Amino acid sequence: MTTRGSRSEKVKRIFQQFDANRDGGLNREEMAALVVAVNPRVKFSDEQINAILDEIFRTYGGFIDSEKGLSFDGLLRTYDDGAGDVDRDFDALGLELKPLEDKNGISQASEEAASSSSVADERVMEPHKKQRTAAWAASPNHGIVFDDTWKLVDDLETLIKRLKTKQMKDGKIKSDNSDVFSDPGWSRELGPSSEILDKRVIWDESGPDYAAFVKELGVLRSRADRARSRAEAFDGQMAVGRVLYEHYLFKEALVSFKRACELTPFDVKPHFRAGNCLYVLGRHSEAKEEFLLALEAAEAGGNQWAYLLPQIHVNLGIALEGEGMVLGACEHYREAAILCPTHFRALKLLGSALFGVGEYKAAVKALEEAIYMKNDYADAHCDLASALHAMADDENAIKEFQKAIDLKPGHVDALYNLGGLYMDMGRYQRASEMYTRVLGVWPNHWRAQLNKAVSLLGAGENDEAKKALKEALKMTNRVELHDAISHLKQLQKRKLRGNGNGSNNGESAFITVEPSKFKTVGEKTTLRPELAIALDIRAFQRITRLNRCEVEKIKKEMSEGDVPISYSGSGVPEKSIRKASLEVILHRLLSFLKPETFVGAVKAINQKILSMLDESESGRVDLGLFFAIIAPICGGTAEKRKQIAYESLLWRPVNEGSNQIKKSDAQRYIKLLRAIYIPTHGISEMLEIHGETDSSLFSLTEFGAMFDDQEWGFSIMSTLLKLESGDRCRHGSHVCGTCRYPIIGSRFKEMKSHFSLCAQCYSEGKVPSTNKQEEYRFKEYANEAEAVKDKCLWFGSKGGGS
Repeated sequence: MTTRGSRSEKVKRIFQQFDANRDGGLNREEMAALVVAVNPRVKFSDEQINAILDEIFRTYGGFIDSEKGLSFDGLLRTYDDGAGDVDRDFDALGLELKPLEDKNGISQASEEAASSSSVADERVMEPHKKQRTAAWAASPNHGIVFDDTWKLVDDLETLIKRLKTKQMKDGKIKSDNSDVFSDPGWSRELGPSSEILDKRVIWDESGPDYAAFVKELGVLRSRADRARSRAEAFDGQMAVGRVLYEHYLFKEALVSFKRACELTPFDVKPHFRAGNCLYVLGRHSEAKEEFLLALEAAEAGGNQWAYLLPQIHVNLGIALEGEGMVLGACEHYREAAILCPTHFRALKLLGSALFGVGEYKAAVKALEEAIYMKNDYADAHCDLASALHAMADDENAIKEFQKAIDLKPGHVDALYNLGGLYMDMGRYQRASEMYTRVLGVWPNHWRAQLNKAVSLLGAGENDEAKKALKEALKMTNRVELHDAISHLKQLQKRKLRGNGNGSNNGESAFITVEPSKFKTVGEKTTLRPELAIALDIRAFQRITRLNRCEVEKIKKEMSEGDVPISYSGSGVPEKSIRKASLEVILHRLLSFLKPETFVGAVKAINQKILSMLDESESGRVDLGLFFAIIAPICGGTAEKRKQIAYESLLWRPVNEGSNQIKKSDAQRYIKLLRAIYIPTHGISEMLEIHGETDSSLFSLTEFGAMFDDQEWGFSIMSTLLKLESGDRCRHGSHVCGTCRYPIIGSRFKEMKSHFSLCAQCYSEGKVPSTNKQEEYRFKEYANEAEAVKDKCLWFGSKGGGS
């Protein structure tokens, strides 16, 4: 991996190669030659070249000399900001890294390793000072300014060295293996987007030696605060924070950066670095606030901080992702990519975030651009593969996963996801090999161990599968493993062979029967097609957890929220907001969710609802209509859900000043509701209603009647409510006659053959192959009490008949 020193030296060689007139700057002609030379595969037009040069000279205006052009510092900064890949460009130009000696006999390469300053650093500094700490300290923009600060740094390095010696002696220092996961891609520093070269050190903070270190560190901070001026105190606190950060003492570094923020509240640097510390410590919400302050300060500072804006946007996006706010993160990654079009990390993060919210085509485009700029970007190849797999392009997905693994053989994400892809394709042996490799890197990865067992079972290696399952049980006691083992036992008992097609030289476990052969007994038994739709909506509820959000919360959002009125393309007033702003509202409604679960909820909502509400792909949605769409699947009684849906439509500006909605609005809403939740029926209905303008007013009672209409309304909600209430209802020892899982929820009993089906198999028309009949008559039991009552009535009728 390129060190900071060799990186600076490579940039200097590139600079010297294109500084044709040797004036210490790259003018537009020289810069154009550099851009063309390092991108030999691209045929640039004059307009494209001029646009790129305009962007560079605007963004890095602080490094531009009006006569000479872009300075060496400026070129170095473009690479530090991710605008290019130093190693790739250096190799493309065929340059070699050989130490050059200046007229004083000093090796420029060694000097650059200690400093990221300009070619001629005007500030005189003792040579030993340059060599005794990190390269950042010598930077004229973000490094040490006062001599007394160097003494603080020296004393702090001594304290850290003493602490490290004690903890290593006692065996307390640990290292993690975070480098096997995907690189988060965030910028640790204001200047270089450098990666952590060593494995992170985890300090033991519980012992007396650490307490003594913290006490002595407090003395150093007090020395910094007693400096002769506020500027010197700021310099001292920033330097102490930087040294602590470099040694992974993030909690202590945060204290110093916070103190620096107090000393100079409107400086970008302390807010940015405090945000970095908070993010590493897992305090994502606080990190977001610090990055927002850094962003505000940078934007207020004009061109002085313009070159930092892309990195601030990137880190702010990553902090938002830590909170689960992926749509908001996308906006900041886009902004970073706009400000710096060659920022491959921003493009990779944008692609990954778009994949996270289910926008696969856009994700592929962003990831391909990132890879074009940095072909050896393993994480980008990995995420591109996942996006391609989601789009069913499995062959290309395998190639991309393999590229990621070739670049980084221990890439856990690529290995694990490739195993999942092979599983989906039915290539079980290859899948088990991938999971074995994951376990080689991360031995306690219980999901990989479980999936290895499943893949071995699919490959027919039952004994090996049992061993793998036992190993998984040793790693965790999660209920998923017990369910898997129970299910495998049931499958072995039944000797299931296939999926209903009668293959594998034996009779299949089940057959699929056409809907007309399914008859119902009793008025309470749900029809098969109706149950299939309700189960689909229920699955969406489970992913989004909207049923755990009381519908009254929507009313609170409408009464307390302040959404400005905007106008659609047709001139209709509406309270529309950007998707990222809607995500903030959803975060309040689903505040009980963990970040990773919230991301899954937003993805499902984006794919199912927002894609329909934002057909023009403007990035904006009608908030009132959105509330009305989710109200029927939120928590609460049926009447309350309908009432809030009605009030959400009434809240829209088109109905302002009225206590009733228009009939045409109600009709459009019902059609849209059906199109989203009952897509097989609703799309054609949406076309029928288009352009209807019945402006007569509609009361809540009339709206309720339209909503409950069996044929054209959303009467499926009654079946949905039944599913919600029976979620945890078990039926003793009864298992489904087809899938062999214990029945949870409604039990459907066939009245002639007396086998039972779970709701899922009943909705799909699957029956055991051993019970072939011309017609099947099912009765639904919501719980075992109903079944017992029915049995008693049957015995009573028999007794009376005799």
